[in-house]
Formats: sequence, C-alpha cells, structure tokens
Amino acid sequence: MNKDVGISGFAAYVPPYRVNLRDWCRWTGAPWDKTRAVVGHSFLMRGPRQSIYTMAGTAAMRLIEQYGIDPERIGFLGLGTESSTDNSAGAVIVKGMLDDGLRVRGLPPVNRYCEVPEIKHACLGAVYALKYALRYLALTDDDRCAIVISADIAEYARGSSGEPTQGAGAVAMLLERDPKLLSVNLSCIGSASSYRAVDFRKPVLRNLIRNQLNRHFQDLPVFNGKYSTTCYLDETLHALADMSRRLNVTPATYYHGLGAVFMHRPYHRMPLTSFALSYLFGLAHESDTGLDELNAYCQSAGIDTRAVLAEMRSTPDVLQLVRDGNINEEVYPLSMALLKDFRAGHVFNELVTSKMSLGAEPMKDIGNVYCAALPAWMAAGLEQAARDGTELAGRDILAVGYGSGDAAEAIPMTLTGNWQAAASRIGFMDALAHSQSLTQSQYENLHDDGMARGLEDPDNGFVIDAVGDASNPAFSDEGIEYYRFVE
Repeated sequence: MNKDVGISGFAAYVPPYRVNLRDWCRWTGAPWDKTRAVVGHSFLMRGPRQSIYTMAGTAAMRLIEQYGIDPERIGFLGLGTESSTDNSAGAVIVKGMLDDGLRVRGLPPVNRYCEVPEIKHACLGAVYALKYALRYLALTDDDRCAIVISADIAEYARGSSGEPTQGAGAVAMLLERDPKLLSVNLSCIGSASSYRAVDFRKPVLRNLIRNQLNRHFQDLPVFNGKYSTTCYLDETLHALADMSRRLNVTPATYYHGLGAVFMHRPYHRMPLTSFALSYLFGLAHESDTGLDELNAYCQSAGIDTRAVLAEMRSTPDVLQLVRDGNINEEVYPLSMALLKDFRAGHVFNELVTSKMSLGAEPMKDIGNVYCAALPAWMAAGLEQAARDGTELAGRDILAVGYGSGDAAEAIPMTLTGNWQAAASRIGFMDALAHSQSLTQSQYENLHDDGMARGLEDPDNGFVIDAVGDASNPAFSDEGIEYYRFVE
C-alpha cells in the first residue's frame, strides 16, 4: 500500500433551479442578515425530470469529457449518496447511463470488468467511497483509474429550521496512481465514529407513516439542530486528533503549515467553527508552547485555564444527552465560550478564515449537498486557486468529511507539482452559470409535489425519460426510471 494514489480531477453538475435566500427571507419573514452570515446566498433544487442518478451520471460524463478519460480504463465506479431511491442497485445504474451517453458520443462503454459499489453513511458516503477507491488503486496492478461520484438531494420541510440549508448537486472525482492534482496520504487518514441515535436520520418507517412514498419521493430527515451541531463538532475533533496521531505532528504546527482547509459544510459557518475549535483543542494536548498560547486566549476571555484544560481532555458521552433528555445541552461549554472570544482575534483570521477562503463564496450559492458538499468545496477552491495563480505546489491540504449518525474522516493530502493543469479543467464556475431563479410559487410547488409551471428543461446531461408502471407476470418495471442523454 505504498503506491502514490490520489485525485487527478473534478467535475460538477448542479440543477438549474435556484432559490435566492434574500427572496426566501422575504417570503418567510426570516432575517436576511443572519441567514446570509450563517447559511449563504442561495440553494439549488432538482427539477421534475431529475433524480440523484441523473445528476450523478451528468457529473461523471463531464469528468470523462473534461479529462479525456478512456472509459476502458475505469475499473472502479463508486457512488456516495444518502438520496438513492433504489434499495437494490446503485452505481451500476449510473454505469448503464454512462454507457448510453458514451455511445451517443461515439465512445466505447465503461470497462465491463468494473466494480460498482454504492456507499451510504449520511454525508460521509462519498469520503468512504473515496477511501475504497484509493485502496483499490493501491492494491491493483492493472492500468486502471477510478471514478467516485458524490451526489445528493437535501430537502427539509417548509417552515423547519433546515429549510434554508437545502440543496442538490453532484461532483465526480478522477482517482489515479501518480495523481495529477492531489496525492492522498492514505495510511494517515484519521477516523472516528460513535452512534448518536437522533442526530440526523431518515427512517423509511417515518415516510410510510407520513404517507410520503409517492411519485415525488421526499426523504425528509429527522434532525435536532443543536444536538446535530454538537455531534459534528465532537466527531470532527476526534477524527482530527486521530489524524494528528498518525502523522505524528502537533496540530498547531500542522495547521499553520497548511495551504488550504476544506470540510463538510452543511452551511457556511459550521466548518469555520469546527476547524477553530480543533485548533484550540490541539493546543490543550501540546507541550509548553501550545499551553502558553491557550492560556493567553483563556486570560483574554476571562476563563480559568485549568477548567478549560480539564474539559478539553475529558471524554463526554454525547449520546447521554439523549438518554437524559438534554439534547440542547452543551458538552463543551467553556471551550465554546473561549471560541467566541477567539473568533475576534487576529489568529482566527490568519489561521481559519484565510485557509478556508478558497472556493467559499461560490459554495454559498449551491446550498447543502450532503455527500457532495466536501468534494464541491474542494473543486471550487482548487479551481479558484489555479485561476488566481495562487502558489500551492507541494503544499499540504486538509479535507475533513463528516456524516451524521455519526462519523468523521480527516484526510491529509499534498498538491502535486503541476496541479494547476488539472485544476484548470474542473469547470466548477461554469457548472453554476446556468440557473433559473424561482418565484415563490415555483419554489413551493417544486418542493411540495415536484412540479412547477414555467421551469426550463435541462439542456444537457441525463434526464428521466419515463417511469415504468407495468406490474404483471409477463413483465414488471413498476417504479423503475428510464433515462435519456440530452445534448
């Protein structure tokens, strides 16, 4: 497993139906200033002829075309999602769509001898698929590449606290030995997991009870906002601590040396909070220099250093909050108070804001795309860095994935010497360029029943052409989607 494996390219697809959050605030009475600061600018929605599979297939076709991938080299095609609507098939659906699209383009189909797994674990599915694919490349001797697609649809009930954090889209990644963009330190990826019960769930039974199993299937989640935030912070802390242990580095030194940081982002502010908190926790586990720095922050905030250290070195049982009926309780109250003061200092801007700025603005326009959120941010950030001429060759990059339910992965990577050439092909901003702003009635109708007047059909990629309704002994295809490639 000592082969150099990593990422050679990205391609994105987002649906063309956009809800401007300023408009949404006007419709709902929500405060625009707070929504803009915490969440972002807009979110995107799937259309009537779109599904998780059409978006995944379109992103993968773009990847093949943008990077000139020989379909016969593809030995692994993985799909990470929590929005699949078939409990049997997964990535093989996308493989079939690609074969049809490639045929239209006059190209050969994807290699018949290709693995086609679908990986599910909330928003972490694509990262697990990424690790799966990297291990495949590290172990195979064939001249193969791998494609991992992250695709999701985030929908919340109208009127819920999650409503402004909706989104939809897909990102495909090209993985190779001797990668052209990012080399992944596979042996030093940090992992953490812990069951959280009611953090964020999608029980099928709930949808049966609520009579949601219909033609317009909405897999609306069960979630508890404050508790979910606690789970995110706690699990990413543990994954980053495991990565630091594997790398044998002190977090503060490693963090300051990073060229950029990308994290799973359910909304704009969450990853900034997580990364800053992990920096403070890292200081608590360092030698005198780190402890002195932490003590200075505690004095500035008027908080007892010994009490903060005790809290940071503790191992709270987050699930106990559910057992005790206290899911809104803070498990790290002193640390969070310290973080509030830390945000106002120059180190926060120099360390956190600056290292998480690449691609941050376009990400405010697509909303939460679950599994695709982290890959999308990486794609947007690396494309921006290449466009702006930012010198990052050989710099370390950190990516942190998270999946409610509850698990996290911290992935150390290094940019290659010629990363700009691969990054310039990503086309993330081009993928965002063609959007239709929805009216209030279009948004509400599209959200509630999947249909709305005046929507423009997608002009490229895959669409749902028909849905089977036959159910008899001779032939049955009830509920099965059929797809068509639109040029």
